[in-house]
Amino acid sequence: MRIPDSAHFSHPWRIHALAPDFRLEDVWALPTPGGPDDLPRLVRQMTSGNGRFSGATRALFALRWKLGSLLGWDRPGSGVGARVRTLRDRLPADLRAAPPGPGFRALPLTPVYLTDHEWAAEVANRTVHAVMHIGWVTDESGGHRGQMAVLVKPNGLFGRAYMAAIRPLRHLIVDPALMRMIGRAWKNQSQNQSQNRAEDQNRAKDQNRAEGHRAIPRRES
Repeated sequence: MRIPDSAHFSHPWRIHALAPDFRLEDVWALPTPGGPDDLPRLVRQMTSGNGRFSGATRALFALRWKLGSLLGWDRPGSGVGARVRTLRDRLPADLRAAPPGPGFRALPLTPVYLTDHEWAAEVANRTVHAVMHIGWVTDESGGHRGQMAVLVKPNGLFGRAYMAAIRPLRHLIVDPALMRMIGRAWKNQSQNQSQNRAEDQNRAKDQNRAEGHRAIPRRES
């Protein structure tokens, strides 16, 4: 669900210093309950390319890519490293030296940096230079979950008009569908992990039982 902007600004994220010229568009609590060290698992899930939109969300994305193709919004010269410099050029030495995280299989996003508690990826076209920031935070119950913030730097007046036009569609259709897709994938992965742990425990019990039987001396007749 969407949460107040303060949920992003209240954390000492590295992205604050790296992208002060970007505007915070919105913040979302991700349905990904987990342990304190589960950010890498979420990063792997979000870059895997698994999961597909359906219905209205799928139609909106199809329309967006069609318009982008017709109007040249997504031409190679409009992206990161061409129209805009990558945020990796702004990284301090410690972040630049660390792996930025895995690449995306299905989305035109490029990872920027990865730490124990946050991850950022960027995308650019003729309309905007945007950052998806994922933080791993403590929730109200004392557990942990992911938190997504979208930061944008529109490309001039047209970019600002474009962001204003798509904002209602993002908030009402696209982002809620994304939250549901992330939650389903996380839940399925958690169930698979629980099942695998149970199977490993059963195999270990069977092995211990078999070893116990072999250790019992046979009585001589």
